[in-house]
Amino acid sequence: MSRLGGFGHDRPGGAGGPDEKALSLAREMSDAVDGLVHLWSTAGQEASMRLSAHQLRALRILESGPGLNLTALAESMEIGLPTASRLCDRLEAAGLLERVLHPHKRREVQLHLTGQGRQVLGQVAVHRSHALAVVLATMEPADREALLRGMRAFLSAQEGRPGGTGDS
Repeated sequence: MSRLGGFGHDRPGGAGGPDEKALSLAREMSDAVDGLVHLWSTAGQEASMRLSAHQLRALRILESGPGLNLTALAESMEIGLPTASRLCDRLEAAGLLERVLHPHKRREVQLHLTGQGRQVLGQVAVHRSHALAVVLATMEPADREALLRGMRAFLSAQEGRPGGTGDS
């Protein structure tokens, strides 16, 4: 939780939390993360269809897990079933998602991206990659490599894997 949250988990030494050095680094990195989030969301809006971050996330989850049902999507997104249902209603109305009866389970509906849904995700990926590449091109090569190593280590740590330098 951020310093504004007030839950106490951001205090050094509290309940196995981060030390002051890690907290200081996190505060310093927050501006860069905010900049990246802004770049990411702005570039995502440049696709032919403007979608919210929530809608894009749902489409990406369905892209990686075609045929998920509504419950699985809601769990993956950590949202309630009614919210997931309304989200899918909007995506279906936009022609990005289709609901298909499960071939072996009469009561289950599978969620699949349409061709247009895959196309929009592809456009978003291209726009995001280009926007990120523009910024990365202004960095020194050694700084880009250090950032890549750091991001790989961050992902490894976030996934609970030891080490995580990404030097494979």
